[in-house]
Parts: sequence; structure tokens; C-alpha cells
Amino acid sequence: MKMPNFLIIGAAKSGTTALYHALKQHPQIYMSPVKEPRFFTFEGKRPDYCGPGDDQFASGCVINLQDYLRLFEEAEHQIAIGEASVTYLRLSETSSQRIQHYIPHVKLIAVLRQPAERAYSIYTMRVAAGREWLSFAQALQAEEERQQMNWSPDWTYKASGYYYRFLQPYFERFPREQIRIYLYEDWQTKSPEVLQDIFRFLQVDNTFVPEVGKHNVTWWPRSRAIQTLLTKPHALKTWLRPLLPPRLRGAIQSLSYRRPPSIDPELHRQLTECYREDILKLQDLIGRDLSHWLKT
Repeated sequence: MKMPNFLIIGAAKSGTTALYHALKQHPQIYMSPVKEPRFFTFEGKRPDYCGPGDDQFASGCVINLQDYLRLFEEAEHQIAIGEASVTYLRLSETSSQRIQHYIPHVKLIAVLRQPAERAYSIYTMRVAAGREWLSFAQALQAEEERQQMNWSPDWTYKASGYYYRFLQPYFERFPREQIRIYLYEDWQTKSPEVLQDIFRFLQVDNTFVPEVGKHNVTWWPRSRAIQTLLTKPHALKTWLRPLLPPRLRGAIQSLSYRRPPSIDPELHRQLTECYREDILKLQDLIGRDLSHWLKT
């Protein structure tokens, strides 16, 4: 029975997808072909979230142990075997208990991003996907009601940023030497050094240099009407698609999106103040100066 011996536990929109693809290139590392199986969060019961598009979230969860083990059955000579599921951080109490039960000696990796900026990044991704139609301020106000209506953790823009609270169960259940915490800004500016440290942590060849690409880059719709046409089922789109060459379809799509606008400075300040106490506790927990996260 093969189980992973390391996990990337989060955080969402903090470089975890790029890290997954970088680690996957290493000849001594085997990564689950399913990036986010979420097994240790939802073992035995498929989530019944009811937000827009949450059925796709639920269908992607691996809830059966045998199905989970199949994800790693092709691992042969690799030293490190892993997967990446960001729900392990957001829903850490349940996830950490199951991880401790199944793989108590596992190595845990997290990449953390300034929480107000991470919240806005998640929001812009939902807008680009055609799943979010509220303004960021309105979405933050609606968050508690959405949680009461059993929408998935994907919609908890603000609530997903309390990293100290989420990491505590892991530091209580696992020795500190089994946990590595990195900052998103380090990953952005010096990914080779971060990867070398991770390779040493996983006890694989740290001289290997993978290609580090950008993944999950978010684009902002120039027009809601065009976005609806591009992302939702539509009779006109069905009729036109066979008539347009792929290159032209790609050009139309690229012209329909732009880089997202920056977060409103006042909202950034307000959110950061909400996180202040958690950030101060977090920097003591992980031994990193996070004062730059508090600047607005």
C-alpha cells in the first residue's frame, strides 16, 4: 500500500499549482496525477456544497481509500511521493486528524500569501470563471450568508486567510521538523532557492533545476456580456464554434480579457486589520517577520 510521504497543504492562490508542476518534473519525486484529491478532508463522504459550480468541486474529490491509493500505484523508484490539496489548510481540523491517522510521519509544505491579497486573488478568479457577479465589497458582505447556505470553501474569501488558526492543528499533531512554511513573495522572487530547500527537506537531489512556469493566472473580463457568451452554454456559440478556426477563437478570447484591476486600497486596509492579530501570532509560530504584511 503506497501512501504519500509529503503533502502540499495550501494556501489557495499562493503558488501551489506552480509548485506542484515544478516538483512533478523531479525524477525522484512522484506527484499524484490528480492535483487536488482532497481525500483527507472528505474521506467517506462526498461534500454536498450548493454554491454556483460547487458540483464540480465535489465531483473532483477522492473519498474512497482504494481510489486514493490508486493515485500512487505507479510510483516506483521515486523517493518522495506527494499530492497538493489546499483544503487541507482551510479545513485543517478534520484534515490534520486524518493525515495523522494514516501517515503520521508525513512531511507538510505550505505557501502563504498576504491574506488580503490572497482573498482578492481568489475573488478575481471566480469573476473570470463567470461564477462571481458581486463586487468584491459585496462578496465579502455576502460571505457569512453563503457559508450558512453551505457554499464550498472556494467562496470564503476572507475566512480562508486566518493562517495561524488553520496551521495550529498541524503544529499540535506533528513535530515541527516535519513542517515547512514558505511565503508567496519568496516563491515569486527566488523560486530556485525555495525549490532547493524543499528538495533538501524531501531528501531528493537538490541540484535538479525544474522549469517554473506561471499557472492559474487570472484574467479580468472586459465585458460581462462577452464573458457570458464565452463561459456559458449558448445556442449562438454552439452554431459559430465550428465556423471559427481555433486561432481566431483564441484571439477573440484574449481580446475579451485583461489583467484584473488592483484591490481597492481601503478594502485592503480593512481586511488587513481584520487579520492583524492572526498575522502577529503566525509570525511567532513560523519564526518569520511578517510586518510587511501589515503595511497598507
